[in-house]
Amino acid sequence: MNQAAELYVRLALAVGSHDPDSVDAYYGPAEWKQEALAAKRPLAEIAREAKSLSADLDSWRDDGGTEMDRRRRRFLARQLDALAARAEMLSGKRVSFDEESRALYDAVAPVRSEDHYRTLRDRLETELPGAGPLAIRYEAFRQAFLIPNERLDIVFQASIAAARERTLQHIEIPFEESFAVEYVTDRSWSGYNWYQGGYRSLIQVNTDLPIHVDRAIDLACHEGYPGHHVYNVLIEKKLVRDRGWIEFRIYPLFSPSSLIAEGSANYGIEMAFPEAERLDFEKSMIYPLAGLDPDSAERYDRVRALAHALAEAGNEAARRLLDGRIEAKAAADWLTEYALMAPARAEQRVRFIEQYRSYVINYNLGKDLVRRSIEGPGGDSLERRWKIFEGLLSAPVLPSELAADSPPPS
Repeated sequence: MNQAAELYVRLALAVGSHDPDSVDAYYGPAEWKQEALAAKRPLAEIAREAKSLSADLDSWRDDGGTEMDRRRRRFLARQLDALAARAEMLSGKRVSFDEESRALYDAVAPVRSEDHYRTLRDRLETELPGAGPLAIRYEAFRQAFLIPNERLDIVFQASIAAARERTLQHIEIPFEESFAVEYVTDRSWSGYNWYQGGYRSLIQVNTDLPIHVDRAIDLACHEGYPGHHVYNVLIEKKLVRDRGWIEFRIYPLFSPSSLIAEGSANYGIEMAFPEAERLDFEKSMIYPLAGLDPDSAERYDRVRALAHALAEAGNEAARRLLDGRIEAKAAADWLTEYALMAPARAEQRVRFIEQYRSYVINYNLGKDLVRRSIEGPGGDSLERRWKIFEGLLSAPVLPSELAADSPPPS
């Protein structure tokens, strides 16, 4: 297995030599990366070798080793399949949105009709009555809840501190873990965690567009605690250092790992800040730090929850765009109409879709699958849910295993 793991890492680096987006994090031997960049192996050759190694792993019997060993083998085989698929797509192979997401992320998002999103929008109409398109009314309402640029860092740092404190009450992570925060522009995403290895992350927050008050906790939890930073720290501690599994020194972005990473990061927001506790914290801490009126927090929270139900509309915009049924302008219009995004934010989201393609399913479908795994059998108490959540972040888990109600060992 260790030889197969090393070859997998080298193949992932080989894909990365053609496409920097394909390697999200790597903290293995520096010479392996240098060798991959120097060789720049043909994509077709990479795909063939990844498929061959995956087939070899699939042929191994499952009755040897521990359950974690068997999970490791299955996980590695599926990651190799995704590597091969990504290499073929970089070579020009075109598949449908759903075929791509199945090949890369081991999952397919449900198709929702326009009527589905209209029904969800109607619920928001009751909170934001008036004339004109709902998207315009929604954006006008949100203008009163922007974090001023000069207050952004203090608000974000307070949110990080609270998220970290709440996470550490339930999950033990190495004392030397840390991350730095940078504010950047000209990106297609709103926030990003760049894991550095050594239990360190760089978190970047995109300030191209105004940041609303609810994003403080969302970003602090999703990118930091108990989201991406904690996920990567636990993977390094439990799988790389404790078990010596070198394959986890690399994180190929276009792989099943991403559905687990994004889904757990989104679900982790609710783990750290259950709804009532979140509202209390925002009223007592975030709103005053942002210079906003805490008395308006409850209504904004109701509107936020109703609007959040429309998040899946992004999947359908991406599906139609990538399947060639609509152009970029129509995709942005769809996002404005059904996800209630302001035009500038919708255009940014289309740029994200064009860059990362079917990756969009990982945020909402990933969250749904993680929720089902954690709140299903055994998740009958807060402490038990945190235990299952930690197990999910510390084991080789495939999305199809979550869909099949096969939770990770805990």
